Amino acid sequence: MTSAAEKASVLIKALPYLQRFRGKTFLIKMGGSAMDNPDLVREVMRDIVFLELAGIKPVIVHGGGKAISAAMKESGLEARFVGGLRVTTADAIKIVDNTLHGEINKSLVETINEFGGRATSLHGTSVFKATQLFGKNDDGEMVDIGRVGQVDHCHTEDVLYAISAGLVPVISPLGRHLETDETHNINADLAAAALACALKPAKLVYLSDVPGLLRDPSDESSLIESVTGDEAKALMDDGTISGGMIPKINSALEALESGVEKVHFIDGRTPHTLLLEIFTKKGIGTEIKKAMGR
Repeated sequence: MTSAAEKASVLIKALPYLQRFRGKTFLIKMGGSAMDNPDLVREVMRDIVFLELAGIKPVIVHGGGKAISAAMKESGLEARFVGGLRVTTADAIKIVDNTLHGEINKSLVETINEFGGRATSLHGTSVFKATQLFGKNDDGEMVDIGRVGQVDHCHTEDVLYAISAGLVPVISPLGRHLETDETHNINADLAAAALACALKPAKLVYLSDVPGLLRDPSDESSLIESVTGDEAKALMDDGTISGGMIPKINSALEALESGVEKVHFIDGRTPHTLLLEIFTKKGIGTEIKKAMGR
């Protein structure tokens, strides 16, 4: 059993990080298959309550792709994708909205509050103002994929009010179209990055189902622990970072240029991964930071 002295030692080692980050805002994007495991979700929410009680100001943007696909299937709608983007018809957006905000968002808020935290639900349409996003088919042609948006700008008033009131804002990745006023589905990674550009938090954390950036995607031991933005660009240029990671990295680099101090990619399947990344010297995933002197 862990002795009392060992427990105290762990707390003392965390002290410099608690001092450094107290009063800072962390924007955490939750996604990937980690969200499919209720036990893991509960652990992450409990860790977020720890951050809150330690004086850190968490903001959560969540995804829910697999839950949406399951809900569409149950309703008799086929899940279709173009260039990795979900085709979202007028019927589908109702399911997307209900799944993301009515179910997932509500559950995350309830879990935080159950653990003694104080969370509030924010519908993404009150935060993200969107324009139409078109997909590209295999031939590179632009394709109308329905109510899918990209963030034009963010309204941060409700988010900042929640933070100032000591609440954890939990935000669904849905946007309000600037011209039609219709609800649009937005990629949660890009929504989180856009909000980070507006809020300029100390950290933007992508919590997903991969360990971080890997030199060899088939070898989890090839984890890249820390890179600068320029080094990350070089890894994309030489093909080390490819596929679906490219838009994530580009959005992370944009956030860094906008004033975010560090971006982290961590594995939500690992217990207490959030605390290990933030409160230990080595961390557990990949951090991307600005080059020295910038």
